[in-house]
Amino acid sequence: MAFNPMDMMKLRDRLTKFQADHPKVLAFGQAAMGSVREGSVIEMSVTTPEGEKITTNMKVNADDVETLQMLMGMGR
Repeated sequence: MAFNPMDMMKLRDRLTKFQADHPKVLAFGQAAMGSVREGSVIEMSVTTPEGEKITTNMKVNADDVETLQMLMGMGR
């Protein structure tokens, strides 16, 4: 997979916009990262405007912890 600097700039810009549009989401993620460790379970759900709910979860492994820390660092 080739590294494209333009794509990274677009991603940075999108993360900045996302943070501005949804400041509580990144604040929650940063606060939760203090508690997330290997063996933790992260659950996510989406409720559509029609009321349909879709839910999933994942059990966090050591690689996930490192990846999540990197992603949260990008949002700063």
